[in-house]
Amino acid sequence: MTKKIGQDEPARTPSPSRRPTAFAVETDAPRREKPHPEQAGRTPRSFAGEIEIVPDEHDPFAGVISDADVVPVAAPRPRGISFARIAMGAFGFLLSLAVGLWVDRLIRDLFSRADWLGYTAIAVLTIGLLALLIAVGREVAGLYRLDAVQNLKADAQTAAASMKRADAAAVVRRLSGLVAHRPETARGRKTLDSVEDDIIDAPQLIELAERELLAPLDAKARALILGSSKRVSVVTAVSPRAVVDLAYVLFEVVRLVRAMAELYGGRPGSLGMLRLLKDVFAHLAVTGSIAIGDGLAQQVLGHGLAARLSSRLGEGVINGLMTARIGIAAMDLCRPLPFRAAKRPGIGDFIGDLTPSMTGRSDERTA
Repeated sequence: MTKKIGQDEPARTPSPSRRPTAFAVETDAPRREKPHPEQAGRTPRSFAGEIEIVPDEHDPFAGVISDADVVPVAAPRPRGISFARIAMGAFGFLLSLAVGLWVDRLIRDLFSRADWLGYTAIAVLTIGLLALLIAVGREVAGLYRLDAVQNLKADAQTAAASMKRADAAAVVRRLSGLVAHRPETARGRKTLDSVEDDIIDAPQLIELAERELLAPLDAKARALILGSSKRVSVVTAVSPRAVVDLAYVLFEVVRLVRAMAELYGGRPGSLGMLRLLKDVFAHLAVTGSIAIGDGLAQQVLGHGLAARLSSRLGEGVINGLMTARIGIAAMDLCRPLPFRAAKRPGIGDFIGDLTPSMTGRSDERTA
């Protein structure tokens, strides 16, 4: 049924014209609430004796930070004389005597056959002994450089605690000589030479040397750790065999530890590398970081990676984080100064770079 316009509609009456008026607008200022009747008129009073400070060991909120975020500082194991070393030295000396007697008998037999054979054997033996002496000298020099790094670290802590500027200046000079081969430290060495006499406080002088000389090397060390962690993550994620994963991880760890030692001026030989690797793995074994612990797994799962990663890719990420832990331990052992003015890197500094798409960092960079 259609309805015609104008039918059964009440007639509209024109509204009377209204003159403009003024009215007040409330401001956005916060309203002051009325005090509670019980609190009204209460005089101020002190709270002395009513506030109890809870010690850290009894604080339920202390230690909330995961152990995966804070990596314990790696320190070299104490060197000493043990019965195992005495036994190895005794048997090594006995073996060297046996080899010497065998070589003497060989040269005598060669002389009995022909004189030129005996002289040839003596010449070859001389060349071999010279090469052995050079190799041993290089190994000893590498061990000495590693010990010099550790001694410099201990002397820096002693100089900062004793507040003696002369000791601090000696530490700075030794540090400058140790990292003089790195071109990244040229600007820092020039700055230290210009302002060294202006700083009287010993801790401030050591911290300035740390910022000027070791800050560029720390950035390079972080890049080395990140690069090794990424390579381990990718290779272990796509590798079909566990043996290949283990072999590549060991290769990458050895290369990372050697690069870290050369970066900070250690330049170890084969024996020095064995000592460094032993200290690194001993530190990881003591701190429980050699295996995939609950703290690291919870940290990875806490970033929401479990629902977004496949099992192989998640395993690669965890292996990359373990490589980062090894790199941080190597950085602690090879760095000639303890972390005072600079922030020590942690595992949390590498998670966003290893998994940028999962943590949202890649979106921030693109934006």
